[in-house]
Amino acid sequence: MGEYAFNPGIELQDVGEYKPVPKPYGMPGRAVRKFNTPITPKENFLRMARGEKPLWVPNMSSEFNSIQPLVMPDAHARCYGGTDWFGIEWQYELKSNAAMVKPGTRRLSDITKWREELVFPDLDAIDWKKDYEENYAALMEPDRPTNFCIVNGCFERLGDLTSFADAFMYLLEEPEEVAALFEKFTDFHIRLIKIAKEYYGADLITFHDDMGTQISSFMSPDTYREVMVPHYQRMNKAAHEMGVYVNYHSCGCVGNLIPYYIEAGFDFWEGQDNCNDKKALLEQYGDRLGQISVYTPNPVCSDEEYIAQLVDNIKTYGPSGRYICWLVNTKPDCALDPWEAIYVTGRKLMCGEQTEI
Repeated sequence: MGEYAFNPGIELQDVGEYKPVPKPYGMPGRAVRKFNTPITPKENFLRMARGEKPLWVPNMSSEFNSIQPLVMPDAHARCYGGTDWFGIEWQYELKSNAAMVKPGTRRLSDITKWREELVFPDLDAIDWKKDYEENYAALMEPDRPTNFCIVNGCFERLGDLTSFADAFMYLLEEPEEVAALFEKFTDFHIRLIKIAKEYYGADLITFHDDMGTQISSFMSPDTYREVMVPHYQRMNKAAHEMGVYVNYHSCGCVGNLIPYYIEAGFDFWEGQDNCNDKKALLEQYGDRLGQISVYTPNPVCSDEEYIAQLVDNIKTYGPSGRYICWLVNTKPDCALDPWEAIYVTGRKLMCGEQTEI
């Protein structure tokens, strides 16, 4: 690494804290330690996004300004319940700490009637500048990349508007109408990405469209390529022209779809570790598609064992240089510093040093 060789005496100095960002989806959720890094976390992320080697393994939960503005009706409805952008009613469920479409809700009677029944939001009617200045301007750290969350994608939105059973049937029975509606959704998404860039300074969009169950993808790779890829190619091309990268949040066992996520132009995939062989997929596709993973260590252990879990996670996925860890800190009373464990382990890996800490 030459000029960027790891120097713990300098890099682990106390240089302040990063401020918490408002929920929902806001990260960091609390003030976190700021390291004296040789380049900024933003530049480190951009190195990875450009296909270059980062200087350390990025930590989504501390090194990004992650936001989902509540001025978007989707953000409130999907997290707390209420009516979303397209008139779908969501109901908060305490046990899951999340919201689902209220049972019995059907916003769109039939796919062939979307032109008459759906009202698309007027994005220009929202005072985005005011929202940013009042809720985010004082908290956004310029040396960190900004990650802007958008829900829902084309397929999930169709399922929420009707039902997922009908959404699958429409793929077979009304492919032209599905394509026309998805074209309209894509126009909407492109406009929203432009707003995220212009008003919030987005560097990364986390875009949601789950594509599988715990055992398989919802649709075959051929169907995904035919139905979804053209729209997401257009969306991602537009985002890239704006200087924005796109992270595809897509849950389920979707390893068979990864080649088509790449073809669609996504830069990162945020998927489930418990139903995908993420290490193998990184080894096979990591040079073309980075990964962001939520990591939740088991807190029923000693502090030393807790840190060992974090070190093992980074040593398992970090060597690719295409992995971003999203730590869910399940042991906030740990006397040892989990953020330091992630940083030091990833820093040493990228420098080719031994990773014991």
